[in-house]
Amino acid sequence: MARYTDSVCRLCRAERTRLFLKGERCHGAKCAITRKRNPPGKGPRSRTRKLSNYGLQLREKQKLKRIYGMLERQFRNVFAKADRMGGKTGDNLISLLEARLDNVVFRMRFASSRSQARQFVSHGHILVNGKRVTIPSYTVRENDTISIAERSKRMVIIKEALKEFTRSGVSPWLDVDPDSLSGTVRAIPRRSDVTDIADVNEQLVVELYSR
Repeated sequence: MARYTDSVCRLCRAERTRLFLKGERCHGAKCAITRKRNPPGKGPRSRTRKLSNYGLQLREKQKLKRIYGMLERQFRNVFAKADRMGGKTGDNLISLLEARLDNVVFRMRFASSRSQARQFVSHGHILVNGKRVTIPSYTVRENDTISIAERSKRMVIIKEALKEFTRSGVSPWLDVDPDSLSGTVRAIPRRSDVTDIADVNEQLVVELYSR
């Protein structure tokens, strides 16, 4: 499957905000946003033009898509599913994105970034209800148990990522036992539960796909 292999710092600069694509490493003076405030590209004047309504909608979609590390077709499929559900499409979209297995592994602090969590899942380090799942886009359900495979529990990189659990805990819709390297999905999150992407306006994404 195709995936983005270029510098992720360019993506943050393009959106003019920290997307935390490298996890906690995005904090500090070395962040590309701090060092280079202009978006990437050769034409400084064209990069500072006022965006049209379509441009604003597109940038919001790109921002959300990049936060969760998805390609266009994957993202469009998730949106189509959210649109078929009852209620607000924007809220459904965020809930579906948060319920992806790679995102849940990241939220449980077993990985320091979503891209690292995606790799853990693909390499067979993650179990769902005791069974190995290697599909990062797998949708978790309420009361599902997510755990680290027995052969992977000694991985230093996972223990390093769990230090963030000590510092800031986990989202209220999750329970994590750092000693057993396992956690439970208490509930599928609502939009109000996802506070670290508060600056994302998902309604603009709905308007873009409704054109």
